Amino acid sequence: QVQLVESGGGLVHTGGFLRLSCAASGTFFRIYDMGWYRQAPGKQRELVAAISSGGSTNYADSVKGRFTISRDNAKNTVSLQMNSLQPEDTAVYHCNADAVLTRISLSSTYWGQGTQVTVSS
Repeated sequence: QVQLVESGGGLVHTGGFLRLSCAASGTFFRIYDMGWYRQAPGKQRELVAAISSGGSTNYADSVKGRFTISRDNAKNTVSLQMNSLQPEDTAVYHCNADAVLTRISLSSTYWGQGTQVTVSS
């Protein structure tokens, strides 16, 4: 299994910044794509940013130019630097990872518990 633990959420004012981190642990063969999703109250969970094991990135239009995703494959970590935060960025942010547990197993998606980000106006 793969356990994902997020950290770095909190309360900031509009225009502020936060850095989220997520560490993967457990017994697995390889982690492929990693990413960050968010879910605001009353809304569906949405992709914020994703990064492949090779470093290719994908961002939601609403965060392009403000957020940067990065990862350390050796440490099995993924981070999200969030700048110029706006009230509409308020949500619970979840880390996720696609991983295989053995050389021959199929890929599965794993989720962290989430970390709250609140941006006050």
